[in-house]
Amino acid sequence: MPRTDPLRNFRFRLEIDQITQGFFSEVAIGESTTEPIDYREGTEPTHVRKLPGLTKYGNITLKWGVTDSMELYNWHKLVVAGKIQEQRKKVKIIVIDEAGADKASYVVTDAWPTKYDPSDLNGKGNEVFIEVLELANEGIERTR
Repeated sequence: MPRTDPLRNFRFRLEIDQITQGFFSEVAIGESTTEPIDYREGTEPTHVRKLPGLTKYGNITLKWGVTDSMELYNWHKLVVAGKIQEQRKKVKIIVIDEAGADKASYVVTDAWPTKYDPSDLNGKGNEVFIEVLELANEGIERTR
């Protein structure tokens, strides 16, 4: 049986509906949780049963070095202007193996920018100027 090594977390790409900006330095995928609900009927034993409650999806955080591209900022700006319904997008996160082949993928549905943060500037520093965009996540599925 051939050996299967775990995928590395630094080889990935993003596909966002009609937005072609790439070169993200970091993508943080929030956790999803389903809250348990305690339930007991009067005739059952004296312990509670656990039923599934609402499922919550953590936000997706994107970080990238600032370039002259305004696409992601403009997406956020449209949401701020109240055009949320037309701005929900499908985001696909693809993990790549050492040979460059797609190996794992996650699809986030109805994502939209909920937070935009241009990083601080420092005249004494020499770091890359980073922008951060946080996306609301209304569902995530591993498709590969």
